[in-house]
Amino acid sequence: MFFMTEKPTATPQERAEILMQALPHMLRYDESIIVVKYGGHAMGDENVARQFARDMVLLEQSGVNPVVVHGGGPQIGDMLKKLNIKSEFAAGLRVTDKATVEIVEMVLCGSINKQIVGFINNEGGRAIGLCGKDGNMVIAEKVSRTIRDPDSNIEKHVDLGFVGEPAKVDTTVLDQVLGRDLIPVLAPVASGANGETFNVNADTFAGAIAGALKAKRLLFLTDVPGVLDKNKQLIKELSVRQIRDLIADGTITGGMIPKVETCIYAIEQGVEGVVILDGKSPHAVLVELLTDHGAGTLITR
Repeated sequence: MFFMTEKPTATPQERAEILMQALPHMLRYDESIIVVKYGGHAMGDENVARQFARDMVLLEQSGVNPVVVHGGGPQIGDMLKKLNIKSEFAAGLRVTDKATVEIVEMVLCGSINKQIVGFINNEGGRAIGLCGKDGNMVIAEKVSRTIRDPDSNIEKHVDLGFVGEPAKVDTTVLDQVLGRDLIPVLAPVASGANGETFNVNADTFAGAIAGALKAKRLLFLTDVPGVLDKNKQLIKELSVRQIRDLIADGTITGGMIPKVETCIYAIEQGVEGVVILDGKSPHAVLVELLTDHGAGTLITR
């Protein structure tokens, strides 16, 4: 079992207790689909990345069907700097012109995707790298956003270029992969209705995939422990209504708002539960799924 690798001197009794705690959870998720959104910052440490890969293999070997959706914002930013391509953000999204979307596709579908695939395969798994373009898995439409000018207080439309959001998800390719000892690793790049390439926010992409697959869980690996209360203490479980109340009273602010809104979207699409947890915490996914106390904030209907 997973914690045994961390404690090789565990007694047989201790190992039995670990298995006794994990077994009911393993049965609960047997043959279930678990979508894991793996964030760009969580991927920065190679040791953490290899540990994540090992956990995905252990999940698959225990009867779960994991689907990995990865981001890569920091890596895209680094490549754009190397190529002297100016990068701007508006309404929280990267403005993506034609030159930028080519780099986005190269980094997400190329180097990052294949690195994660390699790590999983290195740990004894069988990963397959895909993106939203494959089999027309995700058809995206152009994102439309407005921002308020701080000086004039007037709202204005912002053209984000080739930034898209999922309009349609076809799970045919994933249906062929899942349940066959394969772990799909998905890059959030998709085609438009006219064949153009769109950069899709990875959280939104993961929510759309999890909803279409009717996943039992969608896990967002972030750089925070989960949703925090006003005393900075972790909130273990929230309903959709409670989230709206916490946004209204100012407890949930900033970048956490679009993340919890994506959680709500995924639940409305049919996901049973969504969890926000710290991707740098050791074995965060396994602790969340296979122990009694969990590792982050669980959001349910």
